[in-house]
Amino acid sequence: MLKFVFWLLAGVNLLVLAIGQGYLGSFRTETREPARLKNQLQAGKLTLLTQEQATAPAAPPAAEEAEKPVAAVPAPPTTYACTEVGNFLLADGRRFEAQVAALDLGDRQSRRNVAGQEVSSYMVYIPPQGSKEGAERKAGELKQLGVTNYFIMGDGSPMRWGISLGVFKSESGAQSQLASLNKQGVHSARIGPRYSSSKQLAFQFRDLDAATRTRLEKIKAQFPEQELRNCK
Repeated sequence: MLKFVFWLLAGVNLLVLAIGQGYLGSFRTETREPARLKNQLQAGKLTLLTQEQATAPAAPPAAEEAEKPVAAVPAPPTTYACTEVGNFLLADGRRFEAQVAALDLGDRQSRRNVAGQEVSSYMVYIPPQGSKEGAERKAGELKQLGVTNYFIMGDGSPMRWGISLGVFKSESGAQSQLASLNKQGVHSARIGPRYSSSKQLAFQFRDLDAATRTRLEKIKAQFPEQELRNCK
């Protein structure tokens, strides 16, 4: 029994000695693992953090990065889906068409016929008198002034019970007749255009960019009586 106790104590002493000498490793060393840190790749760049540093909230992004402006998206170029110019009498339409040929629009340009009216002549007249009796009374006054070339307009005329004093091909001819009547004492006469149906032209242009539209407007400016509009 004494031998057993002796050897037991001896074994315990040897175990304590081995632990103290580090033959069996150090519990303190194994817990903190400094050797493992030394064996990490680029160990010099590692930094040990305290508990306070590890639990601190992440820093907000730098002010420059936070305020960096967003790049603006360029606006799409302006285009005009369909532009129409007109309505032209045939001669003016041909002149206009010759000038817009320089725009080289190909099948983006077209023309269409438009029913319209044009001045065919000019009439010297006395406005409607309201009734047949009124027109005849005015005709009697004309006779007394020496005017015999007149015509009372009756049913079917938009100037019913007016008096025609002549129809002229040109406005200048009508002006000469009016001046002659004024000398005779006729001061109620007027000059008015007479219209007839005619074929007119309207031109359409599709998918124009801003620059081409501007060039078209400059050409149209040479025809001030014409209208530039969006297609219906």
